[in-house]
Amino acid sequence: MTDVVDTTPHPETTALPLVDGEPVELDLDVAALGERLLGRWADDRRASRELMARDEFHRIPGLGMEEHRARVLDQLHRMVEEKAVHRAFPKRFGGQESPGGNLAAFEEVALADPSLQIKSGVQWGLFAAAIMQLGTESHHEKYLPPAMSLELPGAFAMTETGHGSDVASIGTTATYDPETDEFVIHTPFRAAWKDYLGNAALHGRAAVVFAQLITQGVNHGVHAFFVPIRDENGAFLPGVGGEDDGLKGGLNGIDNGRLHFDHVRVPRTDLLDRYGSVEKGGAYSSPIDSPGRRFFTMIGTLVQGRVSLDGAATVMSKAGLAIAIRYASERRQFSDGAGDGETVLLDYQRHQRRLLPALATTYAMSFAHEKLLEQYDGVFSGAHDTDADRQELETLAAALKPFSTWAGLDILQECREACGGAGYLAANRIVQLRPDLDIYATFEGDNNVLLQLVGKRLLSDYARRFKNPDAGAIAGLVAQQVGEVALNRSGLRALGQKVADFGSTARSVGFVRGTDAQRQLLTDRVETMVAELAGRFRDVAKLAPEAAAELFNANQNELIQAAYAHAELLEWEAFTERVEAETHEGTKRVLTWLRDLFGFTLIEKHLAWYLIHGRLSGPRAQAITDYIDDRLLPRLRPYAVDLIDAFGFRPEHLRADIASGAEKARQEESRAYYVAQKAADEAPVMEKSGSKTSRKAATSEAAQPSAKG
Repeated sequence: MTDVVDTTPHPETTALPLVDGEPVELDLDVAALGERLLGRWADDRRASRELMARDEFHRIPGLGMEEHRARVLDQLHRMVEEKAVHRAFPKRFGGQESPGGNLAAFEEVALADPSLQIKSGVQWGLFAAAIMQLGTESHHEKYLPPAMSLELPGAFAMTETGHGSDVASIGTTATYDPETDEFVIHTPFRAAWKDYLGNAALHGRAAVVFAQLITQGVNHGVHAFFVPIRDENGAFLPGVGGEDDGLKGGLNGIDNGRLHFDHVRVPRTDLLDRYGSVEKGGAYSSPIDSPGRRFFTMIGTLVQGRVSLDGAATVMSKAGLAIAIRYASERRQFSDGAGDGETVLLDYQRHQRRLLPALATTYAMSFAHEKLLEQYDGVFSGAHDTDADRQELETLAAALKPFSTWAGLDILQECREACGGAGYLAANRIVQLRPDLDIYATFEGDNNVLLQLVGKRLLSDYARRFKNPDAGAIAGLVAQQVGEVALNRSGLRALGQKVADFGSTARSVGFVRGTDAQRQLLTDRVETMVAELAGRFRDVAKLAPEAAAELFNANQNELIQAAYAHAELLEWEAFTERVEAETHEGTKRVLTWLRDLFGFTLIEKHLAWYLIHGRLSGPRAQAITDYIDDRLLPRLRPYAVDLIDAFGFRPEHLRADIASGAEKARQEESRAYYVAQKAADEAPVMEKSGSKTSRKAATSEAAQPSAKG
């Protein structure tokens, strides 16, 4: 693989985009755009990328599971030596107290090996972070230094075989014994085994175990406990058992496993007691009176996992697109029609349709993630740490993580297919990235469960808006709703659009092309969906619990769809904010086209909803698709390579032969061969075009002067 990426565009890639029928040459400031993408913690990202560029951190394709696990563990020790994992921890322990910088650097580790990223996340983002966030000073002094140095590898024992995302219902118990001043950790049945835990199968020597805290006959809900699980030789301690989860669909550099506990005793002081403590003798106390609020506060301190997965999915999507678009800009296939050679893949409209909307989505994900990271840092640095700030962070993470992980899976699959057989080779990375990303959709909160939480928050906010409005506000709201319903259901809105749009595709799309129109369409969909659900749940408080549960279940799918529509809107808004803040004229115009592509693709995806609800007419809906295909894709095509160059990846980050410039060299060698063959008149004659001899004779005869002079 060559060491230098040749970014010189082919002649085919330099065609200028047309605006109002005229070619427009724009200067895209790639370097400045790259800085925007790196965000506030650019230096931390760069430092992490520099480290991950080294061979010693790279995944070796084809490595067996046991060898992969051993390699990743060794890499973790190397990261400790490089002081690459302690940014979030207190300065008195050698950290930097930089929550945002920590996650920004952590997300870039996926470029080397997602297994390395997630195993480091288990050790420092879950195990050590739980000690820091849920423990108090004595726990910090005793357990943080060895956890930070990897002297004490640990597991995060929350998930159970029988209860994944429903943490509040886990079966493991921690019962206080006043006679010995200890907690007894016990898994009373098989479904209560802790499962899918990184570091549990081999390397973990301790675990933060989540269990129902029971004292004096009262269950105070889920709390966290520090529990040793293995001795220094790697053998399970008495009462602790477990199994290896074995080979997985991806991330096989992590030793996932199961743990179970048979009346394992730990000191009372090993309850991580920031939010709930037990005095000697068994009296329980908490600074938070409400058990529900206490539970969500404890779980909320661990939101960084969801935040980091959103960022890592974005990094992996960028890597896949950098490979696929580079390849598509160099690979040629099928005659160009002019007899001059073959066509570059990215010049085909279908190829543009496959990759450019994915590129627009990834830009949206990147800008939205930066906002999420800002919110996270504000809460965990203490700069903005109110209950409202924490709730906003949890809701934002619960919305964006499903969007980016699902989108990332789709993007990587499209990238793989767009590269054909080359994309299926492990040497070209994409086919390894996707299975590693697969689990991101269900760990740190199943995406559907997270969106259900977002949906409930949207309903709560909707109800709060109209809790005590005055009579005038209610009357106005009712009039507006009645008017909207009448307009939409009667078809008058659509009819008006048809009249206005008649005979003009340009006129049709013109009404919805601007920023305000896109915002209105995307926002209206969310608000309408939430309002419809709120109407159905209006009297739920009057129902019996069973009937209320049945009503909720009957509307669960639509609730999740509304939450996902909200996530789409958040992504679009973040992209729009970045566009509006851009000061470089050329960059702003290209980003505007890219944002429009993202927005129109979202609207196109949900055209059935817009048509059913009368928000768009048929001609206007068709005009959106035409505008994507006929205007936005051709305009963005010349800047596709620039837009992936702005990601800032070097060859050692991508490590894909088809993104190294090698394909361009192959194509130029092929073209030179045929040019030389033609020049030497050594090319064979194609069937039905006549023999080479007769063709030469005909050519010679045509060159002679006729008898008529």
